Amino acid sequence: MGALARVGFMSIFSARPVAAGVARLMQLGVRLGSARSSERARMRLPEYSGRTESLQIPTSFGLTTATVYRPETNGPLPAVHLNLHGGGYVLDLTSMDDPACRLLAATSGSVVVNAEYVLAPQHRFPDPPDHAYEIASWLAAHGAEHGWDGSRLTIGGQSAGGALAAAVARMALERGGPALSLQVLHYPVLDLTVPARSKRSVIRRPKLRPWMGEVFDSSYVPDPAQRADRLVSPAAAGDIADLDGIAPAVVIAAEFDILAAEAGRYADRLAGAGALVEFRTIAGADHGYDLDDDARCREVYTLIARHIRHAAAGQADGIAD
Repeated sequence: MGALARVGFMSIFSARPVAAGVARLMQLGVRLGSARSSERARMRLPEYSGRTESLQIPTSFGLTTATVYRPETNGPLPAVHLNLHGGGYVLDLTSMDDPACRLLAATSGSVVVNAEYVLAPQHRFPDPPDHAYEIASWLAAHGAEHGWDGSRLTIGGQSAGGALAAAVARMALERGGPALSLQVLHYPVLDLTVPARSKRSVIRRPKLRPWMGEVFDSSYVPDPAQRADRLVSPAAAGDIADLDGIAPAVVIAAEFDILAAEAGRYADRLAGAGALVEFRTIAGADHGYDLDDDARCREVYTLIARHIRHAAAGQADGIAD
């Protein structure tokens, strides 16, 4: 069944004006609670203190704010990892990734850049992937002047951020750069041709509710026909382009997440292209688990950090536990 035929499974939250209005209300809620959320994030994983600084990255969308996390190293210039936050393409959850970024910088040996990107409904597709691609390209080109090796660039993200990381990897493949040593897709959203209400979890009430998925999807890509674009839905059945040469990938799904199936489908596709380093499902976890489960956050980001470290060293093979 095609994307247009499946529109009937959608609710009023899929209507463009309704989705945009709800999205703006959700953005307001995030802004009102941002100070409290940021403070809570800073208190998590206290063993990873980290050295941070603010950075302004010039892009065609204006100056982009990012936080730079630096590892303790006295050797050659470290590699650099671009982190893209989740939030359904709608919510600015950059600060929520602070503990994960501190852990990644401390244990991977890479500089971690936690960057904002433009959000829907103010900036619909293709603005977010275009913006993320510009950020990645800038990091690759300006490393020496900022204290990292831009030729050793990895990228990763959670949820919508994972989808944008996948899109940047696809754009880098098609455009001949920047060179990416690794893409980390963490409970990513990879198939918007399937309506949120048609996605299933093994539990009765998963965290990512269908109405939320409809708001996010319709805010980001209002036209259902456009949701088959390769930069939006690389796990869709209609995307059959050759992925030979795409950046090696680590794909991590959460068992209870309604997005777990599409993560698995894309992992299979990457494996067929010889680009899958590891696919892992986190048992008993749901969407966004790393934002409140410190034990699992430590476990999974330590695994991601090992993959980043190996990729930065030119080792794209799997890592044993």
